[in-house]
Amino acid sequence: MALTGKTAVITGGGSGIGAATAAAFVQAGARVVIAGRREASLRTVADAAGGEPAILCQPTDVAQRDQARTLIESSITRLGHIDILVMAAGINVKRRAMTELSPEDWDRHININLTGAFNCVHAVLDHMRERRSGLIITISSVAGKRGSKLGGAAYTASKFGVDGFTRTVGAEELENGIRTCVISPGEVDTEILRHRPSPVTDEHRARMLKGEDIAAGVLFVASLPDRACVPELVMTPAYQVWT
Repeated sequence: MALTGKTAVITGGGSGIGAATAAAFVQAGARVVIAGRREASLRTVADAAGGEPAILCQPTDVAQRDQARTLIESSITRLGHIDILVMAAGINVKRRAMTELSPEDWDRHININLTGAFNCVHAVLDHMRERRSGLIITISSVAGKRGSKLGGAAYTASKFGVDGFTRTVGAEELENGIRTCVISPGEVDTEILRHRPSPVTDEHRARMLKGEDIAAGVLFVASLPDRACVPELVMTPAYQVWT
């Protein structure tokens, strides 16, 4: 049980990578709080993973700073402390090309994908600094490594931002015993595919990474001893060449 005695908070825990990570963490012995905007989805994930006390739910919109702080504070109260923060909350939209992208959707991307990460990290850092220990894992995207027509301007900008944000926090907080990791997946078969401009075929989906694949990467990073740091992990399906 690689994470026995460890505690984790996972945003975006109601579906996709966040839900798969929650299940993997519980199986590895961790106690987990999952957060997301849809309470019913959180309950479904929690029940499938065995329910309380191993997995707890906290409805949260990470774009709302007060809700992000409440998530962290309530998690500390319920778990006793937080060892690991995994940020898997994120969105994309169908109308993502600049010819169609609305200012409102631009703001949603930045508020959830980037500012949401800041809100959670800002809320947890004092706690981790006091304990001189902590691991922050951000689920980004290969779209955060280079311009992506497929991802769209807003999504790509938000992922570039959260990548740089996470790396800088890691550089600043290393002396306080806090490690960070950016995990950048390629195409993953999750609910976000419903927002692709063009439908994805079943054949294409079958070749994509699954949420469980990314969760295995998260578990690998989280299971390493404190002396080991993985600043970045890029994971792509075999057909998606990374150069």
